[in-house]
Amino acid sequence: MYSYLSTKFFTLLNKQVPATGLGLFRIGYGLIALQEICFLLYFNHLIFDPIPYLDVEFPMIPAFLGLWAIVAACVTLGYRYQTTMLLNYALWILFVNFTPMQRDFDGGFDTFMIGAGFFLLFMPADRAFSLDNLRYKLSNPFKHYSYYQKQTVTALAYLIPVAICLGFLYFDSAVHKMFAPHWRNGLGTWLPATQPYYVSALDFSFLLNQKWFENAFSYTILVFQFTFPFFFWHRRARIVYLLIGMSLHLGITLSFNIYPFGLGMLCFYLLMIPFAWWRAIGNFVVAKEPVLTVFYDKECPLCNRTVLILNHFDIFKRIDFKNAQDNAANNSAISSIGLETLLTDLYAVDKKGNVYAGVQTYAQILQKMGYLKPIGVLLALPIIRTIAEKKYRAIADNRVRCDVNCLVAKPLENTTWYTKLFEQSFSKKPKSFTRKFIKILSLFLILQLNSTIHFGLIYRFKLHNPLLTPLAQASDAIVLWSTTFVGIVPHALYLHDHFSGYDHILAITYTDESGQEKWLPFVNEQGRLLAPNWGRVHSMWANIAVTPNIDTWRLKKLMTKVIAFYGLNLGLDLNKTTFHIQMKKINAPDVWEQDLLHKNLAGAWSIIGTARWMNKSVQIDLPDDINVL
Repeated sequence: MYSYLSTKFFTLLNKQVPATGLGLFRIGYGLIALQEICFLLYFNHLIFDPIPYLDVEFPMIPAFLGLWAIVAACVTLGYRYQTTMLLNYALWILFVNFTPMQRDFDGGFDTFMIGAGFFLLFMPADRAFSLDNLRYKLSNPFKHYSYYQKQTVTALAYLIPVAICLGFLYFDSAVHKMFAPHWRNGLGTWLPATQPYYVSALDFSFLLNQKWFENAFSYTILVFQFTFPFFFWHRRARIVYLLIGMSLHLGITLSFNIYPFGLGMLCFYLLMIPFAWWRAIGNFVVAKEPVLTVFYDKECPLCNRTVLILNHFDIFKRIDFKNAQDNAANNSAISSIGLETLLTDLYAVDKKGNVYAGVQTYAQILQKMGYLKPIGVLLALPIIRTIAEKKYRAIADNRVRCDVNCLVAKPLENTTWYTKLFEQSFSKKPKSFTRKFIKILSLFLILQLNSTIHFGLIYRFKLHNPLLTPLAQASDAIVLWSTTFVGIVPHALYLHDHFSGYDHILAITYTDESGQEKWLPFVNEQGRLLAPNWGRVHSMWANIAVTPNIDTWRLKKLMTKVIAFYGLNLGLDLNKTTFHIQMKKINAPDVWEQDLLHKNLAGAWSIIGTARWMNKSVQIDLPDDINVL
């Protein structure tokens, strides 16, 4: 077995593939991180204040979130990738472990992003669609862009993150699902989608009411998750897993209000798209021939850098840049202009033979790129064009041409961890590196098995033995470290121990100064959590505050946060407003029930308590045992 793995990994380490998917994966991860940071900024007071607006414990949180947003934007753009990716990884760990994000506002999304961020530290995700590629070219501007070949990476840069972040997660989740009656009954996808707290604004009841479809879909997911880590490696099987997995997580994103988790999982499927598909997409979108030819002065450092920058953003390859010294004579449209005149400006010729110079050239370049056409049209407008021409002439007429000394430039070195650990180490001692690599992967397997066996089997079967207590404690410690730094956690989400007894939900209304009762913009009359109270805010309310066995102390704590946050955002005088705690009965069975979603949404509410404020304290009156109502 070891010999087979060694041979297989050695072959994959040697196999070079395009970096396209990795670049898009980095962009997807960065955008998801950015939207989550914006979410944290919006709900800053709800999440981080002990009492929103009234007791602010972390006043510098917005500043640090702003810095984190800048870091995430740099990750998305691929700017100083290794440094910004490390900062992003560290900030995620710090925010999760030293703020209320983990205690009351988690939901599993943070550990997933930490795990993905850990592997991105060692992935060459900066080799496609990144500003670092441009920085590398600009460090040696007298090399034409055609000198640089398309970047390639080892195939394992795609496969290992998928195997661990998806494969381990799926298998662990499937083990836990086997202990849930509704999953064994083929209702694993149906039950959560019939609960008001969990559904999005989209109504998928036409599918929920098809029992055969829900049974088939649920059992397909079980088979998919159990087999994924063993068979996705095979090239042909990978397409099947790609299509099923994308359908599954697209469905989660659209039907549930935990869209960040669904998007995060979808992002990983960019790494599973066959390379032939990327090539086919490239052949389809890239121009067969350039629609504009631009001539520039090859001895002008500024001109060379300008060409490299413009070519970098010409993703559809519609512009061809040629130096005027060697190519002007071959183009009839501009050969009569004269070389000396050509060198004073940036000239361009389109397919119809029209000649453009200066600002006109830039306007044509932007328009011909396609996706930047609006900027090119604006640049061609009279007033903007006049201002741009003045700036252009001030720069162009004072540019410096190159002498012999400046032709020699020292390009930037690629110092990413991938380059040092994979390419350089592997090239020196390939066999030795392969053995070490397998040992490292075995460590991740042990970390996952520790979590799965401890929580998925021993915990479920209640195999507790005093003699094994030291081992159990050691296992807990290992899970703590693997959760914190690698994102390996038990994936027992939405199982029977979550829904069993989940027969009532809560909402909050208030009486305004005119005596009218209104719903707080949090949970509506149907019992759905309104946008944007999704993601981690949904988890706080639906998984921690309101559970099958409600902890009254924790419910009051989180209810205080919600009332203060929305009450003050609505401009209410908390001291003069009475808030009502509403309860509605719902049903979460393990067996099929026709049209259960609409029945749960249509239930009647009843007032079971009130909340009244006195300055910065609140008195919440609830029944002694809310669970038996």
